Amino acid sequence: MAQDLKARTKKFAIDCGKLCRSFPHSREYNAYVNQLIRCSSSVGANYRASQRGKSTADFINKLKIVEEEADESHFFIEILLELYDLEDENVKNEMIRLCKEANELVAIIVASINTAKSKLK
Repeated sequence: MAQDLKARTKKFAIDCGKLCRSFPHSREYNAYVNQLIRCSSSVGANYRASQRGKSTADFINKLKIVEEEADESHFFIEILLELYDLEDENVKNEMIRLCKEANELVAIIVASINTAKSKLK
């Protein structure tokens, strides 16, 4: 499962990066696009780091960062979805898919955090 999630979080970052190519270059879009690129890539990077955790507490701490960054990614995709004039159905569908993926990643990570916490007791 760890390898699957490692690949899935990396794909999420890449897909968000590709999505960001769809937006016009302007001050308001650039701010949101840059944030989405940062937080979506942080999902994969921090998940990868969690797999090298020095302790269960370190593992949990890194997963909490993954949870926050995935939720933040979802937020910026939502903002762009509402801000963007969606003439292109493919872009709209990709944004909806990425929102769902972000939610699924959050759910998986929260479950992993809860499992790890139960092992600490």
